[in-house]
Amino acid sequence: MLNLFSWRRLIHETLTLTPNSLSKLLLQSPLLVSTCRFLSHSQSESNYDPPFSNMAKTLKPKKKKKKKQKKSVTDDSHAKDQKLPFKSDLPFDFRYSYSETNTKVEPIGFREPPRFSPFGPGRLDRTWTGTCAPTRDSVDRARVEEGRSCVLGEPLSEEEIADLVERYRHSDCSRQINLGQGGVTHNMLEDIHNHWKRAEAVRIKCLGVPTLDMDNVCFHLEDKSAGKVVYRNMNILLLYRGRNYDPKKRPVVPVMLWKPLAPIYPKLVKNIAEGLSFEETKEMRNRGLNSNALMKLTRNGVYVYVVDRVREAFKTEDVLRLDCSHVGTSDCKKIGVKLRDLVPCVPILFKDDQIILWRGKKDQQQDWSPTKKAH
Repeated sequence: MLNLFSWRRLIHETLTLTPNSLSKLLLQSPLLVSTCRFLSHSQSESNYDPPFSNMAKTLKPKKKKKKKQKKSVTDDSHAKDQKLPFKSDLPFDFRYSYSETNTKVEPIGFREPPRFSPFGPGRLDRTWTGTCAPTRDSVDRARVEEGRSCVLGEPLSEEEIADLVERYRHSDCSRQINLGQGGVTHNMLEDIHNHWKRAEAVRIKCLGVPTLDMDNVCFHLEDKSAGKVVYRNMNILLLYRGRNYDPKKRPVVPVMLWKPLAPIYPKLVKNIAEGLSFEETKEMRNRGLNSNALMKLTRNGVYVYVVDRVREAFKTEDVLRLDCSHVGTSDCKKIGVKLRDLVPCVPILFKDDQIILWRGKKDQQQDWSPTKKAH
């Protein structure tokens, strides 16, 4: 038994020995070496400290940087200063499109209730009728023309016009507004005045159906914005603001918040064309479908010369066909309506994106005048 527990005595002795004597003792007693190793491992495991702590570190929440909101160029400072409802002194009825609607034709129905104003509830002092927001006060046209002439000032000289054209006629001009199938819309007036804050003129690029009647587009741009078209080249226009234009005294233009649904108008094409019998109308339609297309129109193209070409073709032909396969059904009917008023002619069929036009009888051509549609 003494031999078995002799290692206790040896360990006690090692605590009082010097390093040299301890190394000699370990070489003499292999049992002591194994015992020291066991005790060292047991002590190290009891005091073991892992390199990574299992406790989750409490991270400080990052402070969110507040981004400075930049003031947009298109903000209507005049409209923000005013309280609701907005009061505008513009001397015309507010419509979604001024150049693409005919005020003489009354709709027969609506696709949405007329009480829902596109300007928003309680934001305008005018009442929305479903197609327009008419003015409440009577308009003095003489006073309006006088105020417009005061803003325009003296007419520009040829050198000044040439300078404006050189600055704004190029395609890379930053002061450009695109005019599409909606024509001269109400919100476009707001864009024009926003450009006029920092530029004397605005470049307007017209595409689509409105290019059939560029005179109508120019008239409404000058009438609604009180500016002056100083340059016109096919579908490119330059609208000048005037010598005495003051951005701080610009008119208030309430913005439409959404596009109102188009009303329902009477049927464009009748089953039997006026002045023809049923058999004659059917024969005219078949002749038009089997004839060669006068021209092929593209979507959002430039249709400046379409009216002249149709008039020239009607000198030798009774029925014409226009290929509108890439235009779309809606634009196809709008083109037919404009050609009916501008040429003039009778659209007798819209089928498979094809427009069939009839010249009409001679007595009807004498009654019709080739004047543009009433503005």
